[in-house]
Amino acid sequence: MTVIQGPWGNGPADRGVERDRWEGRFPPPSRPRKAVGGIKARSKRGSIGEQWWSRRFIDVLESLGMQGRLARGRNYARAGQVLSLEIGIGHVTAQVQGSRVKPYKVILTVDPLTKPQWQTVEQALAARAVFRARLLAGEMPAEIEEIFAMCGTPLFPGSARELSMTCSCPDWEVPCKHVAAVCYVLAETFDDDPFGMLAWRGKSREALLAALRRVGGTRNGGTRNGEQVPGPAEGAGVALSDCLPGFWSSALSPARLRALPPASAAPADLLLRGFEPPPIQVRGQDLATILRPAYELMTADGPDATD
Repeated sequence: MTVIQGPWGNGPADRGVERDRWEGRFPPPSRPRKAVGGIKARSKRGSIGEQWWSRRFIDVLESLGMQGRLARGRNYARAGQVLSLEIGIGHVTAQVQGSRVKPYKVILTVDPLTKPQWQTVEQALAARAVFRARLLAGEMPAEIEEIFAMCGTPLFPGSARELSMTCSCPDWEVPCKHVAAVCYVLAETFDDDPFGMLAWRGKSREALLAALRRVGGTRNGGTRNGEQVPGPAEGAGVALSDCLPGFWSSALSPARLRALPPASAAPADLLLRGFEPPPIQVRGQDLATILRPAYELMTADGPDATD
């Protein structure tokens, strides 16, 4: 019987066996300690990430390959091994319970947009009333990714090179299973709150919505295909006949439009949500609250909808 007392054993034969196990190969998988109170992914099988924005983020991770590690990361996420997760400007920090007593620290880093870049994006979003209204209503328009791209500031990392992933575990490969677990839990966090994705790039929900209200209220216009689109004050003198050739054209190509996921049905009071109500109250209620039932009635289905 051969007794192995160290990483390479006692003798040449033992060292050969252990080298064959370790050199040029991943270390043998270890069993993680059972985590208590961790964040469990809702998905029980298959892919993780329900909405288009979370799937786009996962696509970047899975483009790295390493299917075995990603599979173990999904198992970690579903078992609740991710103990905590916090989204900050340009970084996500998390604690993951592995095989050791002390949890590992995972950091995902991406370059946040600069202040001028965010101003360009805000102008472009505010220039389209439907986008502005949907965002103010807490929805994430499917076309928002195209708006960021047209402004020269992609919403998602274009490749793994644009996303820094570190873990305090001894594994030398990236991503390790702990990093993968955090990415999968983060994707479901984006499912629950897509504004977390924008906060990661440097703009909180409250700051973005305040900027859209401010820009939309001043009617400063926006950008399209990298060119400034004038607001009403600047373009009010343009004749309608001069606008007809491009009136129905889109800034996106037909192929890009077909690739977009279908937009969800707009709520009846979408336009009311897009603007601050005027400083007028009727019997202690603002004007938007009073008008909301009328908007809902006009968009209702059924024989009584037009009565």
